[in-house]
Amino acid sequence: MREMTVVVFGGTGFIGSHLVAQLAAEGARVVVPTRRLDRARHLIFLPGVEVVETEIGKDPLAPLLEGADAAINLVGVLYSKPGTPYGPQFAHAHVEIPRRIVAACAAAGVPRYLHMSALGADRDGPSMYQRSKAEGEVQARTEESVAATIFRPSVVFGPGDHFLNMFAALQRWLPVVPLACAGAEFQPVYVGDVAQAYIHALRDPKTRHLVFGLGGPSMYTLAELVRLAGRWSHHERPIVELPNALGRLQALMFELMPGTPLMSRDNLDSMKCDNVLDPAIQALTAASLGIKLTALEAVAPNYLSPHERFDEFRARAGR
Repeated sequence: MREMTVVVFGGTGFIGSHLVAQLAAEGARVVVPTRRLDRARHLIFLPGVEVVETEIGKDPLAPLLEGADAAINLVGVLYSKPGTPYGPQFAHAHVEIPRRIVAACAAAGVPRYLHMSALGADRDGPSMYQRSKAEGEVQARTEESVAATIFRPSVVFGPGDHFLNMFAALQRWLPVVPLACAGAEFQPVYVGDVAQAYIHALRDPKTRHLVFGLGGPSMYTLAELVRLAGRWSHHERPIVELPNALGRLQALMFELMPGTPLMSRDNLDSMKCDNVLDPAIQALTAASLGIKLTALEAVAPNYLSPHERFDEFRARAGR
């Protein structure tokens, strides 16, 4: 990949940071557009990485893409104000931005576009999130000259993730965890495996126009994941499973609080569908790309445990 130039939109986020680091390690030249340079401080010293300050929802994108071999779009949000068929934040992040990037790829002559969607993406899905992700996949395929590869991951775990770290943090402060949709199923996939899926797709032209489902080696209910997050962070609390009505009331209260809610009613709507791979598409998975999937138990205890983090710090300090 030493002769390849890749533009990574959303490269300063959790998944993007891991992917940019792996691309840099592979010797690729990586351009990371960002609205705020301070969010990319952890990337600017990586070899071959160029951080460019721009507003990707407004500024022209074709100049960023001139001479690039591929564009990767990881931009996504988990919350939006209500709307039909989806709210404005979902429309902007999941539909408008992919449309702008793919159009810019066509204008700049970029032949490849790798797109982050989500398991459960469905234009008729129960949540705004799922419907907007499905429409984003439509936008990914709008330019004939740009070959799209689409990835649909389950929840992604790894150092710096929001999902497991959030539940670990809650259990440090709460005596019990009131939990809606406790039986919803997930197939967590390691962030390093997700990054490798993108790298494999960049290397292999046969992945053009394909859709890959990305799930880990095991499935868990939401309640099981919350228990594991508490256990590995050494603050395991009892879980109180909430009926649907109380769960939606809890989510509404979170939505009314300042900032991005911990949980929204739309998140609950998404969990009406299990977030696991459909057996009908098993041929198009991370494993089909030659990736040996990483187990949750092999990684998560190391970054959730306060003792493990302290030991790692001491080792790096030479103590």
